Amino acid sequence: MDNYTNTIEVKTTADKSYGALARQIPLWWTEMFEGSSAQTGDVFTIRFGVNIHKTMRVKESIPNSKIIWEVEDSLIALPELKNQTEWIGTTIVWELVPTGENTQIKVTHLGLNPDIECYDICSNGWVQFLGSLKLFLETGKGTPYKE
Repeated sequence: MDNYTNTIEVKTTADKSYGALARQIPLWWTEMFEGSSAQTGDVFTIRFGVNIHKTMRVKESIPNSKIIWEVEDSLIALPELKNQTEWIGTTIVWELVPTGENTQIKVTHLGLNPDIECYDICSNGWVQFLGSLKLFLETGKGTPYKE
């Protein structure tokens, strides 16, 4: 199965890109953030209103290079989804590659593939929030989910 993957190029350093992923999630993904995402072993929960949440553990964190999150708990309580816990057990891998003055940010969501029910909704969500991440890194202002 092909796991979801997407790469964006941002006009910033790998250091700033890493910082956004490790310490500034509420500024580009969702303002509903609890916990810590800065180092290996940290656990955090993100929410999108009352019906959607995801709890992740930082499995690996290599400054300016790579971050891996394991999804430990998740609920996507949307009426169109029969299986609302598909993210549990999936893994999100962020890879940062400096390219001159820019940085390539590649996200691979292991376990998010076209065979799972939320693929369209979730892959569209990734596109939306990767756009917010790029905007945040290039302008200082992202478009995170707000309650």
